[in-house]
Amino acid sequence: MDAWMWIVIAIVVIAAAAAAAWAASRRRRSSELRDSFGPEYERTLDLTGDRRRAEAELAARRERRERLDIVELPDEDRDRFAAAWRAAQARFVDQPHEALLEADLLVLDVMRARGYPMEDFEQRAADVSVDHPQVVEHYRAAQDVSRDAADRRLDTERLREGMLHYRALFAELLRADVTTDRPGVERPIRG
Repeated sequence: MDAWMWIVIAIVVIAAAAAAAWAASRRRRSSELRDSFGPEYERTLDLTGDRRRAEAELAARRERRERLDIVELPDEDRDRFAAAWRAAQARFVDQPHEALLEADLLVLDVMRARGYPMEDFEQRAADVSVDHPQVVEHYRAAQDVSRDAADRRLDTERLREGMLHYRALFAELLRADVTTDRPGVERPIRG
């Protein structure tokens, strides 16, 4: 066989190996993002309609989050927020609309205290989704209830659902002091 034929074969083999490595890398990245973001991965995929765009969006969220200084709450702040939450829950019996508003404000206060930027709601949800992908949908659902509650025509059951959604995120933000070994994978520091 001529030398040029060996060169062509070598180029084809190298190209095939490079294509296989690239495909494996894409599958690994997709799998890692799916594992890291959980239900938020599928939600973003549904919204964008394109896997590459969804994964680019999630990777951008992670990069933004890595630049933020999210801090652990001091015990006194944690206790203060927990007491305020109990008061809001107790208020729900007699003043459900006000309690829901208070729950929204408490979530914002905890997020602010932890170091999350307070830009528009969608940006806050995107930032939270990196550290708390399992509960960010609760945040979105609670916000929907809060918007609907503004006209005061929601029944108590729907307001209760909003409180439960806020509570899921609130509890996670309050107790989930995290460090990351891998971006997007949280591990509790303590209790």
